[in-house]
Amino acid sequence: QVQLVESGGGLVQAGESLRLSCAASGTIAGVNAMGWYRQAPGKQRELVAVITNGGSANYADSVKGRFTISRDNSVNTVYLEMNSLKPEDTAVYYCKFSRAWYLGDYWGQGTQVTVSS
Repeated sequence: QVQLVESGGGLVQAGESLRLSCAASGTIAGVNAMGWYRQAPGKQRELVAVITNGGSANYADSVKGRFTISRDNSVNTVYLEMNSLKPEDTAVYYCKFSRAWYLGDYWGQGTQVTVSS
C-alpha cells in the first residue's frame, strides 16, 4: 500500500528555517493537488499551503512571504520551505495528496515542528 512519508521536522529557534519533505512510496493515480496542513495543540487542523498540478500555489495568510511550497512530480514529492519561523508556527505538520472525492485522499503521518522563542 502506498504511503506518504514525511521528514524534516524538528526543534529550531525563532527566525530559523526548516524544510519539510513528503514523498509517496509509490505512484498514486489521480492526484490533483498536494498540500501541507498543520495542527497545533488544542486547535483544528488548518491549511498551510497547497500547490496544484499546474504549479499554482496558495498560502494561508499567516505564512505568506515566509513559506514556499514546491513539488517534484518525478519523485512524487512535495516540499515546504519554512523561513523566519515563529513560535506560533509550532505544530504537527501533515502533507496531503488530494484526489477526486470518489478516490480518496492520502495523508502523511505528521512531523513535529517546534519553534522556541
